[in-house]
Amino acid sequence: MKLTAALLIPAMAIAQQASLSTDKIRRIEQAISSEMSRSTIPAVTVAIGSSAGLRWSNGYGMADLENLVPATALMAVRLGSISKPITATAVMQLVEKDKMQLDAPIQRYVPSFPEKQWPVTIRELLGHLSGVRHYAGDAELDSTRHYTDLTAPLKVFAGDPLLFEPGTKYSYTSYGFNLLGAAVESASGMKFTDYVRENIFARAGMTHSGPDDLYAIIPHRARGYRLSADKQLENCSLADTSNKIPGGGMISTACDLVSFALALNSGKLVSAKTRDLMFTAQHLSGGAASHYGMGWGAAEFEGRRVVSHGGGQQGISTFLMLFPDEGLAIAVMLNREHAPAGDIANKVAAVMGGKE
Repeated sequence: MKLTAALLIPAMAIAQQASLSTDKIRRIEQAISSEMSRSTIPAVTVAIGSSAGLRWSNGYGMADLENLVPATALMAVRLGSISKPITATAVMQLVEKDKMQLDAPIQRYVPSFPEKQWPVTIRELLGHLSGVRHYAGDAELDSTRHYTDLTAPLKVFAGDPLLFEPGTKYSYTSYGFNLLGAAVESASGMKFTDYVRENIFARAGMTHSGPDDLYAIIPHRARGYRLSADKQLENCSLADTSNKIPGGGMISTACDLVSFALALNSGKLVSAKTRDLMFTAQHLSGGAASHYGMGWGAAEFEGRRVVSHGGGQQGISTFLMLFPDEGLAIAVMLNREHAPAGDIANKVAAVMGGKE
């Protein structure tokens, strides 16, 4: 299916936002419209917030092509790996309460996880330095099995050796964050989803966030799409993300993601000291810095310090940016897999770099 110009018109923005200049809104919308047309993206939602709160958000295109449902700022989209900063925040809250220790072996909290050829710590798991593997093949990536707890999915990789000695290399792993989610349950005495709902979503004012439950009725949930071999839009493949809730199995809105980032930055979720630790790139054992802290990628954008995380899975592409020194957060969510959410976020950030 090809997009037409009619699909690129903006839906109604949330009424409470009007603090961006007309010129900035125009430039942001031009960037979004151009990328939607160039990359064949059914829908985009974007939200921008500052230390004062949500400043502006909007939805563009179609959340459901088959039923002609327009996108709005409330469009709910799978987060993919933006679930990881949320899980990392839960871990660091428990570290602050002395219920978890960063340099403790994971088996202290998840005793069912077998001992490996080297110890694996919470800190290493948070920074993708653990040697725990990522998905192996399409069968794991496209899982349609429904799980009702966090420990059963660990069996998929629990018996495998580490890829390398922890701390010596960086290797991205969603399974490592699944382990961290199980550790959160053990240390808190609560189900992971309950802990996150009470201690992160509620405190950050995230009213449209939760697990990406395949069977739940979730208002404003977008349909997911992909490009076919001949570059036409089609429905994405089936997937049940209950196998990876802490690493990539949550759902949210762009507005809620901005609320999360701003709450974390302002000290509502963890202390300033802990926040700074999360935002600082970890170092390999040889001394070289990685580009990843604890649940966040750490970098610079046009000379400005930024932390960010992207997400990609069946039917979605997402990106969250936070400029800690400026108190600026930007979230972009698309309902097509392998689409340039990060590019759109960067263009929005470039517009927001200038003075009002």
